[in-house]
Amino acid sequence: MNAPKIYTNSIGMEFILCPAGTFIMIGATRVWIFKDERKKAEKIFDNPIRRVTLTRPFYIGKYPVTQVQWETVMGNNPSHFKGAGHPVEMVSWDDTQAFIKRLNTKEGHKRYRLPTEAEWEYAARGGTNTIFVLGEYDGDENDEEEINKYAWHSDNSGDSTHPVGQKKANPWGLYDVDGNVWEWAQDWYENELPKGEFRDYCGPASGSYRVIRGSSWFYGAGGLLDSSRDSYVSDYQRDDIGFCLVLSTE
Repeated sequence: MNAPKIYTNSIGMEFILCPAGTFIMIGATRVWIFKDERKKAEKIFDNPIRRVTLTRPFYIGKYPVTQVQWETVMGNNPSHFKGAGHPVEMVSWDDTQAFIKRLNTKEGHKRYRLPTEAEWEYAARGGTNTIFVLGEYDGDENDEEEINKYAWHSDNSGDSTHPVGQKKANPWGLYDVDGNVWEWAQDWYENELPKGEFRDYCGPASGSYRVIRGSSWFYGAGGLLDSSRDSYVSDYQRDDIGFCLVLSTE
């Protein structure tokens, strides 16, 4: 029996099915694209250095985990910007693991986890082949207006998070992929991603820092890349870092 395209769990979290597939993974650390850097962006994208095949379909959260969902599972709300429908933030990578453990227990399985970097970027692209989920950005006003339809960033956020799902979804129906809050990934961080072809790439076996992806309300529109990445120690908390979940299909 085929897996349904949308899955809703016992506390109302919605998950979108991502098919298995192959994509060019950029994962460019701290690449902020502005008008005078467009050639740099094009060079990065036009010269792909790693090809990743994800051999199994997976579910990923339709939205970042919200404060009401966190509170339902954990019984508290650590967020700085309070609001039931806002993404939970001020949660470390370690905190996400505690949430996942409790949610798995509540649901009676062990299928929830953070996405790998490759899964996150693949889902963020939504089957597109561009640096931004919406296509090109060269810093002009028309592009800024288009980005505003998809993401909360420093020019439209009012220096705060916002309820999830208020902007347009990517082609696979995922919201707040870029902007609003950074999202923790499962992987240990490596500064330069390896070249070549990979199956189910999941980063190094150990490290000192965990990966975050997607940028946030604090950064400008030029930083809203599906390839943007950064890293912090696993117990680090900040008011623009949250997470989404993956649910394995089996």
